[in-house]
Amino acid sequence: MLLVLPIAIPLATAILLHLLPYRPRLLQVVAFAGAAGILVSAIVILNAVIHRGTQVLQIGGWPAPFGITLVADTFSALLILMVGIVGTVVTGQSFSGVDPRRESLGYHALIHVLLMGVSGAFLTGDIFNLYVWFEVMLIASFVLMSLHRTRAQLQAAFIYVAINLLASAFLLTAIGLLYGQAGTLNFADLARAWPERRTPALDAAISALFLTAFGIKAGLFPFFFWLPVSYPTPPPAIGALFAGLLTKVGVYAMIRVFPLLFAGAGHPVYAVLLVLSPVTMVVGLIAALGQSDLRRVLSFNLVGHIGYTTVGLALRTQEALAASLLYMLHHMLVITTLFLVGGWFLRQRRTAALASLGGLVRSQPVVAALAMVPVFSLAGVPPLSGFIAKLGIIASAFASGHYWVAAIALLVSLLTLLSMARVWDEAFWKPPPPEARYGRLPATVVMPAAVLVALTLGLTIAAGPVFDLTMHAADQLLNPAEYVDAVLGGR
Repeated sequence: MLLVLPIAIPLATAILLHLLPYRPRLLQVVAFAGAAGILVSAIVILNAVIHRGTQVLQIGGWPAPFGITLVADTFSALLILMVGIVGTVVTGQSFSGVDPRRESLGYHALIHVLLMGVSGAFLTGDIFNLYVWFEVMLIASFVLMSLHRTRAQLQAAFIYVAINLLASAFLLTAIGLLYGQAGTLNFADLARAWPERRTPALDAAISALFLTAFGIKAGLFPFFFWLPVSYPTPPPAIGALFAGLLTKVGVYAMIRVFPLLFAGAGHPVYAVLLVLSPVTMVVGLIAALGQSDLRRVLSFNLVGHIGYTTVGLALRTQEALAASLLYMLHHMLVITTLFLVGGWFLRQRRTAALASLGGLVRSQPVVAALAMVPVFSLAGVPPLSGFIAKLGIIASAFASGHYWVAAIALLVSLLTLLSMARVWDEAFWKPPPPEARYGRLPATVVMPAAVLVALTLGLTIAAGPVFDLTMHAADQLLNPAEYVDAVLGGR
């Protein structure tokens, strides 16, 4: 029953939060306890996977492929751990004062519904249930984005939901075609049955539909345009949650589904992904350099760095995929932190426009030092975790003979450094505008980001052992026999 906990805990917490009377402190404590419960269960699951191998739960005792299956291999377990970390930090941010109007409209319960959806997507062993969890996330994120609506929030929310519903339509169409040909939707059973039942024309159509659907969810070029419009509009904690988790579910779906269905290294879907990933890097970072608002700069950086998380899959080597997985873990920590840092300026200056910021290094040097870690880790400055993961990706691209991919990854690293140096200069280093008045940020505001900074430094120090885990995860993904045997039990 261990695997059901990351789904059951946020579900029970969301129900309890709806039943409790409106007492802000009580709601905050319960929400934080629920998120901490997800984190504890994720640690236990990761420990079980490391020591006992892939964990499988057949819901209701129905054997795969007939019942609902939950599976945790190394990749899933690592991402569930990140759900626990990001969820705990974001709910902890509520102690610094969530807008009471949003809080009274179900803010805390919706956060847990979203965490439940993300956990379900990472643990499901069935592609139809992956679609169901996508819809759970879409509903919760749409309501969170439009909660206590403003005109900008409503406009962004409708763009967000319209584009994601289009992605859901593509995904459901692909699932229907797949089931009609293979007769099953269980991941492990598909890995066994699809090579025998596929036809070239249908295989091409299904791979194109999946790439489009997952590319929209992930924010991959050319499907990313909804993201920089949507993510800067909600409150900083919600934006941080979206940036840290939601796009990674789309990346996860590609990494999970493509090696199972399209096992051959020469499949056209990998050739297309190998082009889209570097283009996503370049377009995202060039657009980031043209922005004048901190949260839009971060949103375009988020788009650009999605390319680093998918290029390892496109290269189809264990080392490249392991480096991309390591980058994925690093990016979840760093981009969440930076969106929370953007909230510091909104709290003090009521704006995220770079022209209206500055001076934080002089007024609050300790706070500025905390922000410096994610800023330069995202830029890939040595010896931080971003540099280590990027180095692995670039080395793998050279080793596989894709020199142009390595060159683009290096170029985008330089563009990221330029973008982050500009953010550092404009938001922290330059003298503040004459009208600026910075007060002290409360510890409850700074602490969540400080925890993520500590974890980023921890990932830097423990990069070797974590890379060993991602190497094992990459081996399981590219050679799914262990996954298939664990789920089907040798049948």
